[in-house]
Amino acid sequence: MDDGVTPELSSIDVPPTGIRIGSYDNAQHYGNGLFSEVFKATPVAGKPGIVELVALKVTTPDMMKAPHDSKRESRILTAVRSSHVVPLIDAFQQAGGRWVLVFPFMPCGLDGLLRTGKPTDTLRRSILRDVLTGLAHVHSLGIIHRDIKPSNILLASPHGPAYLSDFGIAWSPDDSASEAADQKILDVGTTCYRPPELLFGHQAYGTKLDMWATGCVAAQVICLNGRTLFDAGDLGSELALIKSIFETLGTPNLDVWPEAAGFSDWGKMNFTQYQAKRWQDILKGAEPLEVEIVSRLVVYESDQRLDADEALKHECLQLRSS
Repeated sequence: MDDGVTPELSSIDVPPTGIRIGSYDNAQHYGNGLFSEVFKATPVAGKPGIVELVALKVTTPDMMKAPHDSKRESRILTAVRSSHVVPLIDAFQQAGGRWVLVFPFMPCGLDGLLRTGKPTDTLRRSILRDVLTGLAHVHSLGIIHRDIKPSNILLASPHGPAYLSDFGIAWSPDDSASEAADQKILDVGTTCYRPPELLFGHQAYGTKLDMWATGCVAAQVICLNGRTLFDAGDLGSELALIKSIFETLGTPNLDVWPEAAGFSDWGKMNFTQYQAKRWQDILKGAEPLEVEIVSRLVVYESDQRLDADEALKHECLQLRSS
């Protein structure tokens, strides 16, 4: 499906730091993940002055808590190499049990772009097409990303293209370090991007888990800017998230959400009965086709959600003549 093209590495002036990580020089601390530190650096063989810039994700696998696994991440990234998944350039062991993953340095994240304001129509469509193209390839291999959110969508420039990143908790049917298919870990995803099946104990979830999160991201890209579609509260609690989902989409019953009958935590609590809001009111100011694609992704019954290939064909994302 995808051509596996590696984007050009960023070229930028990098001041010398004297810090080397593996065969990469001038390492500068760039950020922290839950179980990682990220540095930007230059290859030792790079030209002085204008150089190729990389991102080094430094992890300690023995200190990671499941489902986080940086060595599995390396294997999955090798398997999913494609045009809209950030490419793994290198991975190597360092002293102290550290495992380092090397990527092209991407200067922009979708989260930062959304904070600066609403992207143009063309850029919105381009970003969503890139994300869905990457997901279609990943899902064709049976792999579930499990943490789709704006900060895990990187851009080579403020104008794109966009790439899926951070496969640290991804699940693969072909990797022995992944859980059994019907006993997947529920503590995946990030707060307000988590789909309802996780919140009610469904461990046999599939790739449609990513499509709910993609719908939440699409809503932000289309008209919500920095706001999220659902709100998990200051503490990111599951009950706050359930309340927010029910207030927005309406409190479901088994007529609306029949698969919930098989969820281990369904029916254990009584919830206030909320009426569903109209999608036009949820996504005020969005075009009808934009409202439609979000409403077909953010659906209780997972089998009714568009898959990535179907979403790519939606009229909302087709190129338009100016």
